[in-house]
Amino acid sequence: MTSASVPQSRTSFYLTLLVAFHILIIIASNYLVQLPIDLFGFHSTWGAFSFPFIFLATDLTVRLIGKAEARSVIARTMVPALIASYIVSVLFHAGRFNGIEALGEFNSFVFRIAFASFAAYALGQLLDVQVFDRMRRSYVQWWIAPAVSSVFGQALDTAAFFSIAFWRSTNPFMAENWVEIAIVDYVIKLSVSLLLFVPIYGIALNAIIRGMKRREAVLAST
Repeated sequence: MTSASVPQSRTSFYLTLLVAFHILIIIASNYLVQLPIDLFGFHSTWGAFSFPFIFLATDLTVRLIGKAEARSVIARTMVPALIASYIVSVLFHAGRFNGIEALGEFNSFVFRIAFASFAAYALGQLLDVQVFDRMRRSYVQWWIAPAVSSVFGQALDTAAFFSIAFWRSTNPFMAENWVEIAIVDYVIKLSVSLLLFVPIYGIALNAIIRGMKRREAVLAST
């Protein structure tokens, strides 16, 4: 694909949007991970289908803005996402609205999930950025970098999240099944990423590059 980058004047705007997007996906995933599902006889959660959006956004950030800026998004996202995830997960614990008064009592189970998400997000995203940037520089084929970074980044993210959140958990179901759920969750997330989000990455990158070139052509003609 033709090389292109976001204009410096627009970088701050796009980074702010990316931080908000990351926080939104983390909150949604922390809520959805509380909702178990059965897939072909295996235990998983709905969170497996939402979190790959973050890896797509991160990879596009590295490709169009840079590795340092992608790390800046991660750093700016972590603490607000931790706080917001805890609040939303307490209010909607177990998939139902528990009322504002639920915030008056500290929920250690939900906080553990929020903290696990915090740690897993930081570790998985930083690894994703590093692997993606290395693959992007080493291989011409556009799909190798997002595919390989997803394999490694999501593996670390999944292992960190489920081990921190549910090892010896007070929730009997999750304490007993977290390893199986983590494996199925990883397979689902990786499958969704490779079959859906890597192609979306290619489509989005091409569309963004075309848009930038049209904008440059318009500016050059004025």
